[in-house]
Amino acid sequence: MKNYRRSWKDAVFSAVESMAAKKGLDTGIDPDLVVMETPPRPDLGDMAVPLFPFAKLFKSPPAKIGEELRAELEPFAARRGGELVPAGPYLNIRLLRPGVAGDILRSAAAQGDSYGRGDALAGRKIMVEFSSPNTNKPLHLGHLRNDALGESVARILRAAGAEVRTVNLINDRGVHICKSMLAYRELGGGRTPEDEKLKSDHFVGKYYVLYNEMEKKDPTAEERARELLRRWELGDPEVKALWEKMNRWAIEGIKDTYARTGIHFDRFYFESQVYLKGREEVLEGLARGIFTRDADGSIWVDLTHQGLDRKVLLRSDGTSLYLTQDIGTAISRHGDWPFDRHLYVVASEQNYHFAVLFHVLRLLGHEWAANLHHLSYGMVNLPEGKMKSREGTVVDADDLLQDLAEMAAEEIRTKERESEVGDVAETAEKIALGAVHYYLLQSAPSKDMVFNPRESLSFTGNTGPYLQYTGARISSMMRKREGMPELRERAFRPELLQGEEEWALVKLIGDFPETVEQAALSYNPSFLTAFLYETAKTFSRWYHDNPILHNRDQDLSAARVELSRGVLQVLKNGMDLLNIPFLENM
Repeated sequence: MKNYRRSWKDAVFSAVESMAAKKGLDTGIDPDLVVMETPPRPDLGDMAVPLFPFAKLFKSPPAKIGEELRAELEPFAARRGGELVPAGPYLNIRLLRPGVAGDILRSAAAQGDSYGRGDALAGRKIMVEFSSPNTNKPLHLGHLRNDALGESVARILRAAGAEVRTVNLINDRGVHICKSMLAYRELGGGRTPEDEKLKSDHFVGKYYVLYNEMEKKDPTAEERARELLRRWELGDPEVKALWEKMNRWAIEGIKDTYARTGIHFDRFYFESQVYLKGREEVLEGLARGIFTRDADGSIWVDLTHQGLDRKVLLRSDGTSLYLTQDIGTAISRHGDWPFDRHLYVVASEQNYHFAVLFHVLRLLGHEWAANLHHLSYGMVNLPEGKMKSREGTVVDADDLLQDLAEMAAEEIRTKERESEVGDVAETAEKIALGAVHYYLLQSAPSKDMVFNPRESLSFTGNTGPYLQYTGARISSMMRKREGMPELRERAFRPELLQGEEEWALVKLIGDFPETVEQAALSYNPSFLTAFLYETAKTFSRWYHDNPILHNRDQDLSAARVELSRGVLQVLKNGMDLLNIPFLENM
């Protein structure tokens, strides 16, 4: 529908300019004065032009302006097909439905899996960093929100025409990693994940929890972990070997979870490989007088003039912090792939961190730092409360997905749908992924949220499985239609789609490309989740009341099939952008 709004907006602007010229008024009119709104009720029209902004220009009441504007627009309406209806301070526009329906549905069918893609960000190079796990524990529910958001935003940006590079910074060094190493060295007894029949990242995470218990009993544990870090930075062969083994276990397990959840990266960066670059940049900044050294040898940046604070960049013992590493990583990435925009998908707990990072990079003279953006997202908790990794109270991503898949499989068996879905385990897994990804994306990124596993799995209401079920139902109908040559061979007659809900569906299909663009420009997949839910809900309501395949009027059936096909294409394409598996059978 965007093209229709745009063409009508241009026509209204030209008409206003013509009216002004005829009255001898200044024609330097701001195009933004023309606003295209959606009327509050469908019977009022498809678009509405508020006339208040022109009252001052024409020194006339809006109602009189509406009548004059209608007369000026009549030739355009006759050419494009539309009805102009003045309504007090508005000029309402009713589109010629058959023509619009035919254009939109034929366009959706012709473009197929590309429908919804646009060029709003064509020529833009955008890097998206997300996930960034620590190698001392498996991915948990918080990571799932991060991954769902990062993957979906990347897909949506590509759909808007951008060239996108997804990157993952693996946090594989630091005192937190050494804590797991210390616990394993002292308590592991040389055991392996295979010995304990644990997924390798879960095995490593077990020792992070054991370290927390060790620390409560042994006040020297923290210092011993820091000593391991110092030995690691000095290249101690024994410490390096232990570090490599445990990191390999952790990363292999984490990558298995990425494969399971459909998360993709174009490149992995490792903190252990880039943190020295950050240290070099900090030392160079010190030499240039940008940073200062305290009496204890630590190096600081003073950002009080920017409304922030003093921030340490290198500790007194010379070891690096996350900030140090992020400085080096950002500079390296821009050198690797000069981006126009870099998104950091990181929880809101790090808002201050990124404010400091962006200021430091600007102080170092990197003008591209103005194009860095922190896509801050809220925390995700359980109904029982906040998760805590060190206390072992987090919900592991793998365990959660397994529980959801088992619940979905039980639902399939309860409804006796085994023969319909085929492979029950595979279908249940896809339903579980759809449930998780949709639930985590339906809220605006900035909002904290509570994840309710059973609610996310509902086959009715605002959920991923509801979208999957709607798509499967339409797919089933399309398969049946293939066996009905009397429908398959009939020409599409859009003028037969006369119902209000049919017109509502046509407009939703037409609005899909603009919704994708809106989600891309705002880095917000929740625009898309809300849109797909509204589309599925509107279709289900219409489907319930209107026979499609089995209708006495086969021309009408054929038209309704084309409308259903357009809805199906929107659901498939939109679900792909949200990383929700599409199901042909359910």
